[in-house]
Amino acid sequence: PSSRGRPQRYSDLAITTVLVIKRVFRLTLRAAQGFIDSIFSLMNVPLRCPDYSCVSRRAKSVNVSFKTPTRGEIAHLVIDSTGLKVFGEGEWKVKKHGQERRRIWRKLHLAVDSNTHEIICADLS
Repeated sequence: PSSRGRPQRYSDLAITTVLVIKRVFRLTLRAAQGFIDSIFSLMNVPLRCPDYSCVSRRAKSVNVSFKTPTRGEIAHLVIDSTGLKVFGEGEWKVKKHGQERRRIWRKLHLAVDSNTHEIICADLS
């Protein structure tokens, strides 16, 4: 967008394509880069996928609109909260030195569709 710096090597369309493939297949940026590079090599196309760091940098400036898959109508939503104990160094320390005064607890809030058992929302506080 600005005239400063090195000219962009890959077009906005190339960056958008990598981001769409990353989202569709639920891949990390490195995995998406390897996936696209392997597709190019299987097709015998002498192209290279943009580097994951380049995609990460350019993803901030490229507008990509994803349409999330519709879940249909949710008839009943079940909400539950539970406490989770977080272990630091492991249980061996508690056995050896005794229980600490302060244990770390986190609360997990879940919203689940009662028909499909799909997790609609999860929050850790």
